[in-house]
Amino acid sequence: MNGKHDVNGTHARPLGIGIIGSGFIAHFHVRSWQAIRGSDIVATQSRTLDRARELAAYAEDLRVGVDVTAYDDIAALVRDERVDAVWVLTPNHTRVEVVRAICDEVASGRARLRGIAVEKPLGRNIAEARQVADLVREAGIPHAYLENQVYAPRLTRARELMWTRGARHSGTPYLARCTEEHSGPHSAWFWDGEAQGGGVLNDLMCHSLEAGRFLLTPPGVAPSQWLRPVSVTATIASLRWGRERYAARLEREFPGVQDYRDTPSEDYANATYTFVNGDDEPVVVEAMTSWGYVGAGMRLSFELLGPEYSMSANSLSGDATVFFSRNLEQASGEDMVEKQNAEQGLMPVIADEPAAYGYTAENTHISGMFARGEQPLESLDSGVEVTELLMAAYYAAETQTVVRFPVDLGDYVPAVARRAWRPRSTSGTPSGTEAGA
Repeated sequence: MNGKHDVNGTHARPLGIGIIGSGFIAHFHVRSWQAIRGSDIVATQSRTLDRARELAAYAEDLRVGVDVTAYDDIAALVRDERVDAVWVLTPNHTRVEVVRAICDEVASGRARLRGIAVEKPLGRNIAEARQVADLVREAGIPHAYLENQVYAPRLTRARELMWTRGARHSGTPYLARCTEEHSGPHSAWFWDGEAQGGGVLNDLMCHSLEAGRFLLTPPGVAPSQWLRPVSVTATIASLRWGRERYAARLEREFPGVQDYRDTPSEDYANATYTFVNGDDEPVVVEAMTSWGYVGAGMRLSFELLGPEYSMSANSLSGDATVFFSRNLEQASGEDMVEKQNAEQGLMPVIADEPAAYGYTAENTHISGMFARGEQPLESLDSGVEVTELLMAAYYAAETQTVVRFPVDLGDYVPAVARRAWRPRSTSGTPSGTEAGA
């Protein structure tokens, strides 16, 4: 077990972490705890006890928890005396319900928590994101928004260098380009526009947008204090998964998911956000995301431009490259890189994905802040801001207009999330305009 000591040198109990949710992202978070000190996973919860037990066993196998208790009831996990903080890693459409169940236990006095961390995106729309943040705020619990990319070493170190060696002497950065691309999600609910809240824009652009805001903001400052949004233009499209062959594949692999021939979720999205920064200078975030990228695996790329400096990073640069010839029989898997698409040829290897993608630093920082009774800078307020910006991009894409801030989209639900988006319709209606706000 990981441990910590107080100022008198006596042993203090590690912060007890309860994991709510048992899917792909939950396993990623559990893996990150192999490098975290001062906190341990003590409980897991899922809708089925078998899934919760599987995740608990996984945590024990990785030696990031001892006697990890599995629950199928959220209230029971929150009331567990060993649980000090919870990580909410459940599907988007359950987010409000799950957070309400947690906060009800705390507000009633049946449980005490030192922190709650909620996975991205905070909600499927602005109303849900605000509701999640309000519930936690009213319960008086310190909170964190789980946006791993702003903790990724390639971004945090590069930003530090850009601001100390570049911005200090020639002026603040003015353009951030951030992309995330892979060949499609693991689970059925991600493909469901209603359950997920949209398509790739809601799923991945939350990362790219917040990474862009992060790069354009000086260290130690919240983006909302430095960047004032001015406008956004956006495009969404169904490029790959709406084609007959791939829509049929989704139908086979994920029974019950909407028919992507008729009402797909977008598998491509780009948005250009204009802000005014703290120096009253115009700055831009260009964000692009795709579920249609077929390469070695998931590709994350970042650029930052300033008056006399620039940086770039690409996750598929990896830590090493390996080669396997066509004469080898290979089993498919994701042992080299997330969303891996091949096992032969020249392949990149990312040695420690939880560290490379920022999960290790994220969970180290947030659990440490909760243990000290402090409020993380990347809070649920950040999650609300990101959701507001994402919904503005959806609206800009649907109406094919420039959306200017401030704009009130508190009651807006994207057409994709209502299964009303029909970009492949033969009716003559331009793509994205069939259902406005």
